Amino acid sequence: MGQGPQNGDGLETGSEDEESAAVLRTVGKVVKKFRERQGLTQAELGAAIGYSEEQASAVERGRRTPKPQFLEAADRVLDAGGVIAALSKDVEEARYPKKVRDLAKLEAEAVEICAYDNSVVNGLLQTEEYLRAVFASRRPAFSEEDVERLVAARLARQRVLDGKQMIPAFSFVHDEAALRRPVGGRMVLRRQLERLLEAGQKRNVEIQVLPLACEDNAGLDGPFHLLRLKEGTTVGHSDIQLVSRLISDRREIQILELRYGIIRAQALTPRESLAYIEKLLGET
Repeated sequence: MGQGPQNGDGLETGSEDEESAAVLRTVGKVVKKFRERQGLTQAELGAAIGYSEEQASAVERGRRTPKPQFLEAADRVLDAGGVIAALSKDVEEARYPKKVRDLAKLEAEAVEICAYDNSVVNGLLQTEEYLRAVFASRRPAFSEEDVERLVAARLARQRVLDGKQMIPAFSFVHDEAALRRPVGGRMVLRRQLERLLEAGQKRNVEIQVLPLACEDNAGLDGPFHLLRLKEGTTVGHSDIQLVSRLISDRREIQILELRYGIIRAQALTPRESLAYIEKLLGET
């Protein structure tokens, strides 16, 4: 849910998963159908919208992810009446790795999201420059294309904080170490701490800090998250090194719920925590 220097979303990027590939193939077929209806070749379509024949061909074969500009231009030139342009949302989601899409769906259905983080600031609260620094720290390094995909996916997930239909309750507990680590440099950290203070003012968001001076920490096994869904079930998420998994086993969920309750009790109160973050900001 946004940890680990390996990538922060519990996945290794690489080839597109089959679900994404199926979306791209469908988009390609729609573009091809409208192009043929207009009697244009791939080269003619490409020239008309400012792309090469190879690019147009790759989109139609589902081998290339078309940008919104491509779809909008193709819709206009092929007189598709908005059908092609409307595919932009599906294409955008297909760009995100499958595990990110699955997690985002659960977050969108949650009535409460609880998270404990001890390495970096939680992904839902990260500024763009901070999260880019997190992805940049991954070894072996991501390609530029993978970084852009992951950044877009992370920013899209953050929309849950401003949900319009149903605003869930958020509880974030950060180990002080995560708030002191200068990911991206001092100024990036300052702006990140400012983001936390801003988020902590929301009525549905509680942010707590577990100080390093605290002798007890029930979260030493690492970060984890709990998503309480509207139908009453709870799902956990653990993201450590190369292992990322969703947890539904009731016994494991009970353990995580117990640990989270203890961690919250060990941490400063939300009011004390915001004052503590202000103190850290002044020291940064």
